[in-house]
Amino acid sequence: MDNKVLKLGTRGSALALAQASLAKEAIEKKCPEYSVEICIVKTSGDKDRVRSLVSLGGTGIFVKELEELLLEGNIDFAVHSLKDVPVEMDPRLSLVSFLPRALPYDVLVSGGVKFADLPQGAKIGTGSPRRVLQLKNIRKDIQCVDLRGNLGTRIDKVKNGELDAIMLGGAGLVRLGLQDNISEEFSPGVLTPAIGQGIVGLQCVDANENVREVLSKVCDADAAFAARTERAWMKFLGGGCRVPMAAFLEKKNSVFDFYAYLAEPSGKAFYRAVEHFETGVSEADIMGAFGEKFIAECSARNIPLPRDVDEHALLDFWGKI
Repeated sequence: MDNKVLKLGTRGSALALAQASLAKEAIEKKCPEYSVEICIVKTSGDKDRVRSLVSLGGTGIFVKELEELLLEGNIDFAVHSLKDVPVEMDPRLSLVSFLPRALPYDVLVSGGVKFADLPQGAKIGTGSPRRVLQLKNIRKDIQCVDLRGNLGTRIDKVKNGELDAIMLGGAGLVRLGLQDNISEEFSPGVLTPAIGQGIVGLQCVDANENVREVLSKVCDADAAFAARTERAWMKFLGGGCRVPMAAFLEKKNSVFDFYAYLAEPSGKAFYRAVEHFETGVSEADIMGAFGEKFIAECSARNIPLPRDVDEHALLDFWGKI
């Protein structure tokens, strides 16, 4: 008897296709009665390769079209880089499953030169306000320029001397076998990663119980807990891609380290904290006492919460850095 076919929607970039292949392989191995057909979709973020992601709207520009196809029934599930998925989504959709997290840290690609050794006024490519402000907190002399394009194109900008360095999430390089280009990894206490960075999320229509059941069989428990905790934090503070914020949950033996970072949009002030939790802790526990303490510390530093930041002020901020 022929296998039942599941249609998987994905962007067409090399990284997106690598992540789709991971999902396909995991499902076909765990559920051999199914075969997965990869369907490539061009999203809003893929169509405009000139403007910065912030000016385009940040979180959501890489997922909108995929979600529409899910709701129309043209695909059975979609694969996303979790950091691209808005915390608020159509109530008919769910992130059901998460693949194992790859290298979650921010990394420097600079031809082997460490960040501290880059020349005075070095030009660093990154499209992330979160990275810009954290880097400038370490070295105020650097110049950050917006960076778009696939990973190969970005790396070439360093190789041809257009940029001194670029900043990327390490997971993409690892998944494409390009990890030899990494010159330095930043610990989360120095550069706190984006919410969901390094995690692949599988999304489907909530009412589709058959697809939900299949996807749940390939869910990594540690990645799922990290994903849900970090996204709960984003909802707790009311943040999104345009806001220079970060949260990262890391499991170390029997302890979870939870890092949180938030900056005032102009870069005048920031706050970073880390709390240690025993395994067995819930998302609500992390949001509780730690969350209230974090908000109080931000208030003392005149750092507005993401839900209180004016969108126009954010765009003005991005234009100046």
